[in-house]
Amino acid sequence: MNPLKRFGIDGYMVLLLAMVLAGVLLPAQGALAAGLKQVTWGAVALLFFLYGAKLDPGALRAELLNWRLQGLTFGATYLLFPLLGLGFAAVFGPLLGGTVTLGLLFLAVLPSTVQSSIAFTALAGGNVPAAICAASLSNLIGVVLTPLLVALLLHREGGGGGLGAFMGIATQILLPFALGQILRPRIGGFVSRHKRLTLAVDRGAILLIVYAAFSAGTVSGLWQAIPAPRLILLAAVIALFLASGMLAMSAAGRLFRLPRADRAALFYCGATKSIATGLPIAAALFPPAQVGAIVLPAMLYHMSQLLVCAFLAQRQRGA
Repeated sequence: MNPLKRFGIDGYMVLLLAMVLAGVLLPAQGALAAGLKQVTWGAVALLFFLYGAKLDPGALRAELLNWRLQGLTFGATYLLFPLLGLGFAAVFGPLLGGTVTLGLLFLAVLPSTVQSSIAFTALAGGNVPAAICAASLSNLIGVVLTPLLVALLLHREGGGGGLGAFMGIATQILLPFALGQILRPRIGGFVSRHKRLTLAVDRGAILLIVYAAFSAGTVSGLWQAIPAPRLILLAAVIALFLASGMLAMSAAGRLFRLPRADRAALFYCGATKSIATGLPIAAALFPPAQVGAIVLPAMLYHMSQLLVCAFLAQRQRGA
């Protein structure tokens, strides 16, 4: 067994870090960058097509009746965390800079993770069907709601967005997702039987996005614009952000007197954020030179949540 797994670090996390380093040390430039952009666009479209083909709306109906858990999870993802993000941006924004602060706000409106939140819920002895419903619903809504919330932030900050951004989301994300849902009766079985293939596409697309994002950031001089002290500050802010969300989820579960199994589902679905959905949205919505800085808070949060959740879930299993 890989000794790093007991700390929540697997081979995929190592590959993510490797893509970050490759983008910083060996960035794609010129014709290679142009080709990478096209490949990444196709990979993202395929990712959301397969996600649409995998999602079974009928499997979620029973747990939708668990309105307290589902409502709390939705409220945490799209109300509590955005409010926390605005508060953190107001406090730390002057120190982090405009682009990184926008990345913090982008992190705040991302949907929950799917695979990891469900896995951690199961490991902790929680309500797995409810976690599947909450995480899937969060991402289904997030495909539409996250870009809308980001567009509002961009409008407020005087940034880009507008019709061009929405057309990018529609053609690269919404259209493939809708097509996957339409074709699900024909291809859903094939997709379900080849989970390794679909997982490879899912993770491969993320790796491409990470490399392309950090390459563009390096070529544009991003790392010279974000000095080491600011990166250290950002890591501390992300740790505080994660702790605040997790404490809020733990308190909400007790306040609303949820059963222990439902509290676990709320904790892991409500406090986690998905880069699988977030990075493709960022790649479609923001200029390439800005994507690296904007997704940096999400990447740090993703790494942190995996480490902390793995530790907590193992402790809860043994409790």
